[in-house]
Amino acid sequence: MYLRLFRAEARWEDLRAGFRWDIPERMNIARLCCDDWASARPDQVAIIHLGQDGSRQEWTYGQLKRGSDGLAVALAAKGVRRGDRVAVLLAQHPLVLLTHMAVMKLGAVVLPLFTLFGEDALRYRLSDSGAKAVVTDPVNLDRVVALQPDLPELEVVISTGAAPAPILSLPDLIETPARGFVPADTLAEDPAMMIYTSGTTGDPKGVLHAHRFLYGHLPCMEISQGLFPRVGDVGWTPADWAWIGGLMDMAIPCLYYGIPLISHRFAKFEPEAAYRLLAAERVTNAFIPPTALRLMKQAPVGQGQGLCLRAVSSGGEPLGADMLEWGEARLGAEINELYGQTEANLIVAARSAMMTRVPGAMGLPVPGHEVRLLGADDRETGTGEVGEVCLKMPDPVAFLRYWNKPEATEKKVKNGWLRTGDLATRGADGQITFHARDDDVITSAGYRIGPSEIEAALVRHPDVLMAAVVGEPDPIRTEIVVAHVVLRDGADWEGMEEALKTLVRERVSAHLVPRKVVRAESLPMTATGKIMRRALRGQ
Repeated sequence: MYLRLFRAEARWEDLRAGFRWDIPERMNIARLCCDDWASARPDQVAIIHLGQDGSRQEWTYGQLKRGSDGLAVALAAKGVRRGDRVAVLLAQHPLVLLTHMAVMKLGAVVLPLFTLFGEDALRYRLSDSGAKAVVTDPVNLDRVVALQPDLPELEVVISTGAAPAPILSLPDLIETPARGFVPADTLAEDPAMMIYTSGTTGDPKGVLHAHRFLYGHLPCMEISQGLFPRVGDVGWTPADWAWIGGLMDMAIPCLYYGIPLISHRFAKFEPEAAYRLLAAERVTNAFIPPTALRLMKQAPVGQGQGLCLRAVSSGGEPLGADMLEWGEARLGAEINELYGQTEANLIVAARSAMMTRVPGAMGLPVPGHEVRLLGADDRETGTGEVGEVCLKMPDPVAFLRYWNKPEATEKKVKNGWLRTGDLATRGADGQITFHARDDDVITSAGYRIGPSEIEAALVRHPDVLMAAVVGEPDPIRTEIVVAHVVLRDGADWEGMEEALKTLVRERVSAHLVPRKVVRAESLPMTATGKIMRRALRGQ
């Protein structure tokens, strides 16, 4: 069960030709990533947590099992049942993954939420998902409690700190006696996790994944991390575990393979601190988003001494030749690019040791995933011709459906192909290079940002009549968020830019705050009254 799929260096095409999925009918992520290891090696270190106060704690698989069993029993006593959604509003900490394991042991669905979400973003996701329970920390507790009257299905609120009744204490719940507890017997196709992705039109969509999607991630993990795992490996990512990149490109796979995972919350990413962590914890494998890598590149030359890195994977934005060369020189490790999205993650990759790297190219389809570029009438495009990146369905890594949005699901999966919405070209060597998006998603600092939530927040201001949000090229972040707003007659522009940024920060999320706000007399519109964001991007 824990053996690698790929045991030795081989040609990419040979790995693809010889690969076959072997996914059992019945499986549960919590059993594979927690209970099986706890049974075989209860004292093996699963997670190493580095506190912001300099503290260091080691959590074993035995501790994870006992704590998640206790929490599962406590949640069940509070009425959480198979299929219920349980939200996790916590920053990187072992309790995040412990809660994931507990929820999945009940056959319930984990709902990771970003701690920087504002009031509107939290309300929508908790309401749309019908979350029955929320696990959060003292920093975010008041926000959850304030929203609870608007969320009739939210019955259970749990805090990692002390709180008055009826708020429950997570440290107390994980101590609940669990003798005789038997985890739910789940199918590989049963729902396990739901992650919201930003929509370009309309509200964000809940992307529902099955337990099998763990297996769907493994081929890319093993290849992109340098034939991962090996004895002595240590994994880490600065990416938030509320996003599929941080969670499934490093955290959960580390637990599956029995590789110690470093847990640490950066209040703000600092390259020097990242270098210190990598060296002190002897990290061998990391998932680091492109923006973080670019910031690390700008750090003083003396940084990067004493590293043990073997491979770094990165995804969300293209990396140029300069970044690849810098990675080899400064980090002493290959930087391997990944491609995917919340609906179907890690389906294309590039690895320096197994191919001639083409700067800017995403790489080749990962073994186990059939990826094609399709044009009109689902015709596969030729060399150098632009087509949409599509994934042949069914596929283990692909989502089950959008939550409560059957029409959006039908639009996403048509004629047996999952449509990513990304346009690309294929070279003569088969490598895929990103070309453009056929929607209005903004890629900034590793986040895929939809404009709708930001625009909805901006027009809440009484002086804003219309708003359109687009991306503008940026050398560090790939794109920055730029808001174009039309004000009512007589409105004062002085102080407006900062007021609108604050509004987005408070209502939606800090990572979605526009870097620039542009005053416009009007916005380009189609004949049917839709804003033409593409025209704004060209200005």
